[in-house]
Amino acid sequence: MSPKLIAMTAGAVLAMVAAMGALHFAPSFAQSPAHGHAAMHRDAPAAMPTLPGQDAFGAMQEIVQILQADPSTDWSKVNLAALREHLVDMNEVTLRAVATESAVDGGVAIAVTGSGRTLDGIRRMIPAHGQELNRLNGWRATTEALPDGVRLTVTSADPAQVVRLRALGFAGLLVSGGHHQPHHLMMARGEHFH
Repeated sequence: MSPKLIAMTAGAVLAMVAAMGALHFAPSFAQSPAHGHAAMHRDAPAAMPTLPGQDAFGAMQEIVQILQADPSTDWSKVNLAALREHLVDMNEVTLRAVATESAVDGGVAIAVTGSGRTLDGIRRMIPAHGQELNRLNGWRATTEALPDGVRLTVTSADPAQVVRLRALGFAGLLVSGGHHQPHHLMMARGEHFH
């Protein structure tokens, strides 16, 4: 399978996962009496689309809904532009970075490389994500700057975790942990960003 086809397939899978997550949070327009579509189209089916159509759009829409529903939101600090830039970084690193994995004693080393906007995203995301990986399963993550990216090395003293680390590889390690969603909300609130 060509790298381009793999990247396209990975993008489609990520979009589908994001869309499925959005279903959980999306309002049900068809059930809302305040929504005008039902009144305008009495013969139309009761169901209305709920998917946002694009994963970054859906992530930002979810955050905006949370901010609007929270009466304590300090709108003078809200920074959705920073969240958007981070989502661009996530897209670049997830879909366009080249990840070269190799087994090392006790785990895996991954050279994450790219150029242009992808390289910028790698330099912002991978060191920060390495810090988060240090909080999981007794893993030890370190990062090292490369001329065209960052080397991420994750190890464990537990042989079972070593097998897991190697199986997860770059894609699995990138999505490990549950810090992304709270981090996005903090970033949008103007409290934290890479």
